[in-house]
Amino acid sequence: MALEKYFLAAWQSVSGIGSVQISGLLQTFGSAAAAWRESAAGLRSAGVLSAEALQGVLRLREEHPALAEEIFASCTKAGVSVCALGEPEYPALLQQGFRPPAVLFYRGILEEPADRLAIVGSRRCSPYGRAAARLLAERVSRAGITIVSGAARGIDSEAHRGALAAGARTIAVLGCGPDVAYPSENRRLLDEIAENGAVLSEYTPGTPPVPAFFPARNRIISGLCRGTLVVEAAERSGSLITAELALDTGRDVFAVPGSIFSDTSRGCHHLIQQGAKLVTRAEDIFEEYGWDPGKVQPAATGKPALSNEENRIYGVLSIEQPLSMDEIIYKLQGSNTANVAFLLLQMELKGLIEETATHSYVRAVKEDNL
Repeated sequence: MALEKYFLAAWQSVSGIGSVQISGLLQTFGSAAAAWRESAAGLRSAGVLSAEALQGVLRLREEHPALAEEIFASCTKAGVSVCALGEPEYPALLQQGFRPPAVLFYRGILEEPADRLAIVGSRRCSPYGRAAARLLAERVSRAGITIVSGAARGIDSEAHRGALAAGARTIAVLGCGPDVAYPSENRRLLDEIAENGAVLSEYTPGTPPVPAFFPARNRIISGLCRGTLVVEAAERSGSLITAELALDTGRDVFAVPGSIFSDTSRGCHHLIQQGAKLVTRAEDIFEEYGWDPGKVQPAATGKPALSNEENRIYGVLSIEQPLSMDEIIYKLQGSNTANVAFLLLQMELKGLIEETATHSYVRAVKEDNL
């Protein structure tokens, strides 16, 4: 029975087979291993699998006669741990969620913290959204809450970075194998998450990202958490799917408001209209759950000393609206602008400002921004 969970993983890897079908197979045949070795006629007569799923199983067994052993070997090689539904390390909240995976693959450590909060949002987020996600994640993490997200570009990545900045655990749920860096630029971030929490997936090591996998992984994100906070989301987005799954399983939904002119805030505004709790500070979440904000570990305070020129540049920048170097120079009319490029670099090294992907500049996220 040592390979039983890997036989469960074999069943889970077949398209069209989920926790409901696997549960039926276990009831009929006693174990995942016995079901996997059952004849085609026996599987057909059990009436658990659709004709399409049955053909998928037969085809996979023919192509990979030792699939459970292959999955075991791939997990060992990739340093990936495995836990099955019902085992002690399997997250209790997730077991109560919508169609919990029969098997989880993960790098890192799966601990059972007192509370978790999901933070999700748009990949194409604004500087305002990035700042809000990182700052809220950092402050919530300082209260001992584990942040869960999907490690996607944009809001998800900022939420993880906020948790890591607080020196806290965070969990990334992937729509690919737990050893696959997606997006590729997040390889280092995912390694940091694995060292300070867990990177988990329902997909076997080496599984590439497939568009259909991402809506499916959203149920795991919401299922792990008491509540889901949405920071920027278009009217049709994966973040809203996560929020809907949270509502369907009796979990809470929070949303950060944005500009009425922003397409990426319309989803959040819709959620608020439908009853999601509006969040403008971490205390709004603490109040909902009775969490003690007094437990929040203070962040390092104090702004590095700035020269007069740096202070003038800092004064024209904001978190919400990035400015190009030309725009900064224009706003500094009447001041010495000869060294603006050098001063911006120095301020970035001090952690006071950030350069965006479009080579514009915004103030860096600090806890005293709120």
